[in-house]
Amino acid sequence: MADYVLSAFVSGTWVTVVRLGLFLAAAMLAVRTSQFRRPTALLAFAAAASGSVIALVLVLTFSSGPGAGTGYLLMGVLLAGAAVLVLYRVLASRQEVTLQSIFGAISVYMILGLMFAVFYAAINEFTKGAFFADGQPANVKTFQYFSFTTLTTLGYGDFTAAGSGGRAVAVMEALVGQVFLATLGARLVAAYRGPQRPRDDEGADNGQDPPG
Repeated sequence: MADYVLSAFVSGTWVTVVRLGLFLAAAMLAVRTSQFRRPTALLAFAAAASGSVIALVLVLTFSSGPGAGTGYLLMGVLLAGAAVLVLYRVLASRQEVTLQSIFGAISVYMILGLMFAVFYAAINEFTKGAFFADGQPANVKTFQYFSFTTLTTLGYGDFTAAGSGGRAVAVMEALVGQVFLATLGARLVAAYRGPQRPRDDEGADNGQDPPG
């Protein structure tokens, strides 16, 4: 959420650095809360950090073209890894569904929106021609706006992918968003139980007379 708000209202090179730092922090937290053994976790930390540095160098060095597209692609892979780890943690928990589990699912949903936005930016750099139809501007702000309106299937229609690649990814995102809410989100909310309070007839269940 911080990344989305920051990108929507502020622009500049330093914003790219902050955004990538937030992406890296999300990936690091996902690895830390996973059930990896220490050597595997350290390897995942090193891979995420090195991938982030390479992505940052590519995006800052190449303002456009395949170089910048590769940097955006690495950002998307970083976010995809974070989403998978958090989702696995939510699904692998055998305990009762808690508020933390629901927050984990919400985190995955937000990360998916940011991930697809970065993939749209990569597609824009790898392909020729405008990404959006009718000459709409293609930048971080519009990619994130388009991504979240697609993920939620809100579809205002003011931004539409012009190329077949962008349209294909947009359809995939809409399907992922629908399946996510209809299955995992609904299941967690339905299974969630708040803090249990002692029942008034608890004594009766133990074979004792309930309090008068």
